[in-house]
Amino acid sequence: MRLRNITPKSLFGRMLAIILVPIILVQIISVSIFYERHWDWVSRHMSKNLAKDLGLLIDELGNEPSKDQRALSAVRARQYFDIIFYWLDGGILKPNQSFKSKFRNFRTSLESRIKKPFYLSSIEDSTKFYVDIQLANGIVRMNIDNKRLFVPTGITFIMWSVGASVILFSIAIIFLRGQVRPILRLANAARQIGFGREVTDYNIEGATEVRIAGRAFQAMRHRINKQISERTSLLAGVSHDLKTPLTRMRLQLAMMSNIEDIKTEFENEIIELENMIDTYLDFARNDREEQMVDASLFKLLQQAAKSSDPDGKQIHISIPPENLPVFPIQVQSIRRALINLFTNAMRYAGKASAQIQIFDDHSEIIIDDNGPGIPRDKREEVVLPFTRLDNSRNNKTGGTGLGLSIAKNAVLNHGGELILEDSPLGGLRIRLLLPL
Repeated sequence: MRLRNITPKSLFGRMLAIILVPIILVQIISVSIFYERHWDWVSRHMSKNLAKDLGLLIDELGNEPSKDQRALSAVRARQYFDIIFYWLDGGILKPNQSFKSKFRNFRTSLESRIKKPFYLSSIEDSTKFYVDIQLANGIVRMNIDNKRLFVPTGITFIMWSVGASVILFSIAIIFLRGQVRPILRLANAARQIGFGREVTDYNIEGATEVRIAGRAFQAMRHRINKQISERTSLLAGVSHDLKTPLTRMRLQLAMMSNIEDIKTEFENEIIELENMIDTYLDFARNDREEQMVDASLFKLLQQAAKSSDPDGKQIHISIPPENLPVFPIQVQSIRRALINLFTNAMRYAGKASAQIQIFDDHSEIIIDDNGPGIPRDKREEVVLPFTRLDNSRNNKTGGTGLGLSIAKNAVLNHGGELILEDSPLGGLRIRLLLPL
């Protein structure tokens, strides 16, 4: 498993990981050092001291203490050592008694100090433990408070370490959200521009580096808008200048009445020339100038099919899924793209079908036809401007080679993708992917 497969994918997640991983490592090292050095040393030191106190009491009692000696030692144990002991007259320790692991250091200290059989055990539901020590005439049971052997600093240290880590991590989350938010807004603004949508509420904010990127983004957006405006003005002028002489030619032909054959031929040439000019202008026109509005993709598909096949006999549209979403679309641009695709299907195939599919983050229009299709090695080339598989320029087989290019540009302006594939009907399948 590669590291990149388990690391967070978002910037916020990676920044949190950069902070969280060192905190965890530091806490692990601190706790390890505390338990291996401090905790173990304190435990051994307290075990030795307690073992010495018990040794003094056992030495004072002797091997066979009398009743008076036991009473005197009990008072001294309670007064000076905070130990309460009881006498089990005639008691005998069972052999091979086990010890709990938490008494390991204390057991070692007792073995080296008193040299007598003993047994250690904690008292349930109590803060005490007891030590049974075998003497000649019975067992002395000493009840001892846990604080004589165990200190609460270990739990306190762990709780403080965990609590401090949680506090630091919470503060880091608050500050990181504030730092990541401007980056997310910049990314969202760039994404909206990529989808061809207008961005009006973006403000430069955040750290110095983010502000620099924001200013560069704003400058880029202004330059793009300026180029769009200048090109739109240029196209409007070119369109006027080109269509003016064509209009005059139409008027002159209308005044000619004695040469019908020449007149018909000229009219056909003018019509073809006007269609070519309109196609060039459609391709050159920047569709970003069109405002995006919430629209139904299925209605646009129906309108385009009706325009290309008025009788409804050659294009079949499948019923879309329920709850088809309405999302921002450049209506004229997508309608023109669909008309071009349907027109090509009618020209080269004769029958076509279309359907809409909805996914989590995008919609998909699929158009199939039963025509000759497009060879796989030509599919990247055929979407380029002025590229046609049929090199003829007559109005029966095609015109300018811009139909697929216009459709592709319309989809790209929405941040989508146009894909050419083999169709189950035997011809060409065209998939238009549009982000929701």
